[in-house]
Amino acid sequence: MASQNKGGNTVERCRALVQPSVESLGLSLWDVRFVKEGATWYLRFFIDKEGGVDINDCVALTRLINPLLDEADPISQSYTLEVCSPGLERELTRPEHFAQCQGEAVVVTLIRPREGEREFAGILVRGDNNQIAITLEDKSEQVFEKKDVSSVRLLADWDNEEV
Repeated sequence: MASQNKGGNTVERCRALVQPSVESLGLSLWDVRFVKEGATWYLRFFIDKEGGVDINDCVALTRLINPLLDEADPISQSYTLEVCSPGLERELTRPEHFAQCQGEAVVVTLIRPREGEREFAGILVRGDNNQIAITLEDKSEQVFEKKDVSSVRLLADWDNEEV
């Protein structure tokens, strides 16, 4: 199959292509990733909805978008399509994730240690394209440059009363 790559990166093209289908099922699109693991490329759509998604939501969206992706052919190489939940401890990657999860417990993992530590847990104060700020248990605020951060994930088992 010849690829029809016309502007934008692979993830954004795929996001735009499936967004109407996601919304038609009453779901929201948390994230899209196109990654190589071993010899295999994966196109992953992470979906969500109020109350959480189940396997039926994943199957329904897969059946809806598979023909769309085949017809549009936005990716030149072969890949495996996956539709899944972002999970309780989902990774925050987009500006809207940080806005939506402000006030939630997160763990920030750094690329290189700061004062001997690579992971910092706290309440998300703010996050944008440049910085992420959290309040630690001792009520101090830590600010991290986005370029120094490996990942930011929600913490499912954090006791919010402590912070």
